[in-house]
Amino acid sequence: MGTLEALLDRYGQTYAEEAGIRMADRPMPLYQLLVLSTLLSARISSGVAVAAARELFAAGFRTPKAMAAASWQQRVDALGRGHYRRYDERTATMLGDGAELLLDRWKGDLRRLREEAGGDERRLRELLAEFPGIGPAGTDIFLREVQGVWPQVAPHLDDRVLEGARAVGLPHREGPLAGLAGSGPKLARLSAALVRVSRSKKSAAEVKAAGR
Repeated sequence: MGTLEALLDRYGQTYAEEAGIRMADRPMPLYQLLVLSTLLSARISSGVAVAAARELFAAGFRTPKAMAAASWQQRVDALGRGHYRRYDERTATMLGDGAELLLDRWKGDLRRLREEAGGDERRLRELLAEFPGIGPAGTDIFLREVQGVWPQVAPHLDDRVLEGARAVGLPHREGPLAGLAGSGPKLARLSAALVRVSRSKKSAAEVKAAGR
């Protein structure tokens, strides 16, 4: 088994998949990815952020309309069930405000935001950053995961991804690394895997050993 295969086999589940999101170029999964990106942006473990996202979706807050209609306390309670307690009150407010923004400006459909950006990634990043809680890190998270269904943004291999590639001995420049994936969905999986190994020397070492 080569390094790429070992990496994808062990860590190639996207964060969206982990949160139960069936990614597609449709309004609901795109919105759910925005919610997950917001949660992952905080200084909190990815496991807790994913668990909180699953609780929000289980509570029925899967669309911007449902999120906006929920009370602040309902959002806080769902976040708490996912153990997202350190940032629960602030995040509950941000999710409500973000849902209202998406409804008011883009009719609840992030594809409209993409169209407004007109293929300009810098503009796309600027528009995404208008959502409360989505800073540079959150924008990178969203673009890494959405590139599987938005070929317009692929390849999106940010510094965190390239750091992971360097850690396991894969090409750490965007072009050669993207060439290894060969498709948008696989690129999203590869990106998620490389983010995971970038955060764990033990995981990186395991992948390198398996790839020998």
